[in-house]
Amino acid sequence: MRRYLRIVVLCLACGFCSLLYAFSQLAVSLEEGAGGGGGKPQAAAASWLAGGGRGGARGVGSSGAAAHPGGSDRYSLKVQPAQRMHLAVVACGERLEETITMLKSAIIFSIRPLQFHIFAEDQLHDSFKGILDSWSFLKTFNYSLYPITFPRENAVEWKKLFKPCASQRLFLPLILKEVDSLLYVDTDILFLRPVDDIWSLLKKFNSTQIAAMAPEHEEPRIGWYNRFARHPYYGKTGVNSGVMLMNMTRMRRKYFKNDMTAVRLRWGDILMPLLKKYKLNITWGDQDLLNIIFFHNPESLFVFPCQWNYRPDHCIYGSNCQEAEEEGIFILHGNRGVYHDDKQPAFRAIYEALRNCSFKDDNIRSLLKPLELELQKTVHTYCGKIYKIFIKQLTKSIQDRYDRAPKESIENIEWL
Repeated sequence: MRRYLRIVVLCLACGFCSLLYAFSQLAVSLEEGAGGGGGKPQAAAASWLAGGGRGGARGVGSSGAAAHPGGSDRYSLKVQPAQRMHLAVVACGERLEETITMLKSAIIFSIRPLQFHIFAEDQLHDSFKGILDSWSFLKTFNYSLYPITFPRENAVEWKKLFKPCASQRLFLPLILKEVDSLLYVDTDILFLRPVDDIWSLLKKFNSTQIAAMAPEHEEPRIGWYNRFARHPYYGKTGVNSGVMLMNMTRMRRKYFKNDMTAVRLRWGDILMPLLKKYKLNITWGDQDLLNIIFFHNPESLFVFPCQWNYRPDHCIYGSNCQEAEEEGIFILHGNRGVYHDDKQPAFRAIYEALRNCSFKDDNIRSLLKPLELELQKTVHTYCGKIYKIFIKQLTKSIQDRYDRAPKESIENIEWL
């Protein structure tokens, strides 16, 4: 009888151990799957990232370069990472002021904390650090500074593609390997409503979509791609990459169809072959490469309306963004240098209003009236004739900001 009892106890012990092992394996798999995990492993980091960097990071709450691939300099303002929205920008040459104004517009209206990933030429790093550190009293954002980084064997070719450093955006999924989702914007972007609202579009992606952009044109008769492109492009008029929302976990895992080989290629493997094949046929550099990729993988792109990327092309020949006419402009994109010349004064008026605005409550509240007066001076242009769409959403965003503002005022804090 004792022998049978021992056998029963032994079987129960073995069963209990097996159950513990099964639960431990389940826990591991769930941990690996967190944040869109599971499935195939991430694409291998490009060779130029291995051992890269500029040494340890500097600043408050900094961490070493090994924790931030690409050799970032990280400055933490102690925002909870689970709540952050990640925004990336690439700044070279004379783009410091534009970039700072863009970041300011993101901070003013957004609700959730922001994590900025700023890729800039080395000579700009100290200027960015000085300005952003002076905003630390806001406690609503963190930022990381990164050097401009391209694959070593083709660095010169990538840097000269279209504008200096513009093609850096193509490598963000490979550099920011720990970031799940990211909003990339050009330096000449201005947010006229919270970043939270475009960030929420990630939830509208279906199971195959990895990125979101707006069409390059609404009106095919003035479209560039459908009239002049010598390469494949997405949809009827192509897409514009100045505002690009990305699920980078999906981007790193996906195998892309292409016209170079029957074998599908991952993000890190497809870029250089595409450049070699099309470099003599592309005009707009990295944007053209993105159009080629999504031409062959249209199921992977979520297309959002034009008011999320409103450019001079939407009004210089007459208004052709119906969504902006109805709801106002959500994100203003001042390409063609219109913030800095007199060709499109309506765009310049918005830029100068936000550039000169401080974070003081009264300053933001009083922004609208003088701005509207400036816009009324632009009615001799096609864009100026519809100036009300430039402030329709901006008015609502400012009102919403103070409807939800905490009782504590920052009016007595001087902005530097």
